[in-house]
Amino acid sequence: MRLLRAARGRGRGHGPGHGPGPGRRPPPLAALSQALRLERSRRSGSGSGSALVFPLQGLARCLLPGAEAAALGLFQPGLAALRSAERLFAAGPGHAVGYLSSAVRMEHAPPPALPEVCFIGRSNVGKSSLIRALFALSPAVEVRVSKTPGHTKKMNFFKVGKYFTLVDMPGYGYRAPEDFVEMVEAYLQKRQNLKRTFLLVDGVVGLQKTDHIAVEMLEEFGIPYVMVLTKIDRASKGLLLKNVLGIQEFVKEKTQGCFPQLFLVSSVEFSGIHLLRCFIAHVTGNLPTVEDS
Repeated sequence: MRLLRAARGRGRGHGPGHGPGPGRRPPPLAALSQALRLERSRRSGSGSGSALVFPLQGLARCLLPGAEAAALGLFQPGLAALRSAERLFAAGPGHAVGYLSSAVRMEHAPPPALPEVCFIGRSNVGKSSLIRALFALSPAVEVRVSKTPGHTKKMNFFKVGKYFTLVDMPGYGYRAPEDFVEMVEAYLQKRQNLKRTFLLVDGVVGLQKTDHIAVEMLEEFGIPYVMVLTKIDRASKGLLLKNVLGIQEFVKEKTQGCFPQLFLVSSVEFSGIHLLRCFIAHVTGNLPTVEDS
């Protein structure tokens, strides 16, 4: 199958490691309680609120009357579910969260003992930054982020206690590893414990040609996946709304295996991070009941 072979280069990557130790504190907005406090203060002030926890809901207010908005709010968990998911991502006594191993071939991957999710996307889409934000409540976990696109060269596995595993896949497109196709196709086709693939798309530039090829691959393999728009803090509200509506239409018309709701995130402002944690907990079977907010 033709797959993501264009615009490749070679470069040295950096694998994940352990952080500087337990003295490092998580960023304030990594915690749901702080995010909710900021939301309340902004709503009571002169601003209209940032929709920090549910960024897609805030964007939906900009839709013209009569516009189809049903797919913008399919997954809206309540506070109890959000808090339960947050506890999974916070390491504690008897609950280890951290880097597990790396692999370039399936035979080197850890045993498929737990439910698993993986993250794929173009080089420089912000994949490693997003994964670092998801794990921000466990400061001893370090997901290294480079200013050079394509620094992830292996499949990096992170274990979340006894609950699930999260996989950071190499980026496709620019500076992708030489064996990217073989590595990723083998993983997606053979990893029987894979519950959901998260396809990251740059919120500023929207879907690119290489993203369309990735969608074709996931559709061909019959793998359930979700689209996540990254870097939403860098896009104007108008541009972001344009990209969201365009992708929603593409998902509706051109895909069968994609979850209809997009997830919008900012790894800088932690917008949408708490909701994405909750969705991951849900699809891995660790949050079977998600009540509406």
